[in-house]
Amino acid sequence: MAFHPVLLVFLAGLVFLSEAAPLVSHGSVDSKCPLMVKVLDAVRGSPAANVAVKVFKKAADGSWEDFAAGKTTEYGEIHELTTEEQFVEAVYRVQFYTSSYWKKLGLSPFHEYADVVFTANDSGHSHYTIAALLSPYSYSTTAVVTHPKE
Repeated sequence: MAFHPVLLVFLAGLVFLSEAAPLVSHGSVDSKCPLMVKVLDAVRGSPAANVAVKVFKKAADGSWEDFAAGKTTEYGEIHELTTEEQFVEAVYRVQFYTSSYWKKLGLSPFHEYADVVFTANDSGHSHYTIAALLSPYSYSTTAVVTHPKE
């Protein structure tokens, strides 16, 4: 039964290294990023790179206006989609183009895209991280909302 202690030591080492490793993201830009997107591939267990994302803003007449667009980095993230000044109180829609992502990997997905619709900055200025966990036949989203110090 010497296997169990070795496994525990190995797992503890992995946790230690992951906690000690510096973040390989945009670092100090976080505080200036009012809207950030993260996408994870649930099948491969890794960040989903090159996922096209579009952001729309709801107009007064109820139509959707183009607001921002980008593709996820190798870390599955998009930063600096907008500025503090442009990201005003409104209803926004983040659209993840999941179909093209899965087709590039040789899979036949069910969804063409995944949408997240939310109201931003209705209770004061906030920063939003919209995260999506993707698989070919399902997706899950969550959001982290922070209130930066002025």
